[in-house]
Amino acid sequence: MSQPFRTPGEAKTHGDHTREKDDAQVEKAHRPDAMILHEIIRREGEEEMRRTTLALALSAFSAGLTMGFSLIVPGVLKGHLPHEPWAELVLSMGYSIGFLIVVLGRQQLFTENTVTPILPLLTERTFGALMRVVRLWTIVLVANILATIVIASVLAHTDAFKPEVREAFAEISRHTIEDPFWTTVIKAVFAGWLIALMVWILPATGSAAPFIIILMTWLVSMCGLAHIVAGSVDAYYLVATGEINFAKYLTGFFVPTLLGNVVGGVTLVSVLNFGQVAPDVEERGRADA
Repeated sequence: MSQPFRTPGEAKTHGDHTREKDDAQVEKAHRPDAMILHEIIRREGEEEMRRTTLALALSAFSAGLTMGFSLIVPGVLKGHLPHEPWAELVLSMGYSIGFLIVVLGRQQLFTENTVTPILPLLTERTFGALMRVVRLWTIVLVANILATIVIASVLAHTDAFKPEVREAFAEISRHTIEDPFWTTVIKAVFAGWLIALMVWILPATGSAAPFIIILMTWLVSMCGLAHIVAGSVDAYYLVATGEINFAKYLTGFFVPTLLGNVVGGVTLVSVLNFGQVAPDVEERGRADA
């Protein structure tokens, strides 16, 4: 069949329309590039830093309580599963439940904030921006840790779970304080790195976000890495049961884990990933000026 005659102008219009349609389909299917991911996370960071102290504290306290499930679920599983090598992999999967609820529920978790507010700071680089990050970190970390103390104390001093499950809680918790200071720091660097990477890639995952959260946090548990909030539930459980004192909690867990998580999240994710988009960010800044 012969094609209908078109004038050159009509042919061009038809071709342009087809090309624009193709470009739109490609754009829709194409994964976000580094600059788009940077902008999404940077804007989220700016929004978080504008929130009131009460809103941040309540969200962070909720996150700390929720992270109790990263001890509860593995403990219940451990109390019922046989003592086989494969059981450890299942227990590690249970560790992901607290993270899954916190991240999908948009609650404030300290290790996520080694990325989201840091990108606005790297973009602006002023003393005021630094103070906003310090404010956010302080509120979120304090509320997270206070909540982990509350939930760990409840688990230790109530009969909500059977004795064999509470013994499983203690056995799991001992792993958080078993390493020397610098070993814990290194493990915490890797944990901070993985969690911050999770935050970086989540905007590109769409409906696969739950799978990515489970995968990344499962790796943290499976590799025996140290996370400041989830691990605080474990470590303080031992304080609440009288197995260790608070000084051991601080020096054997809290300080080295906090140091490592911050280094892993800020330097290995925020700074390095910002570096790949820094020229574009600076060029855009000059254009806006």
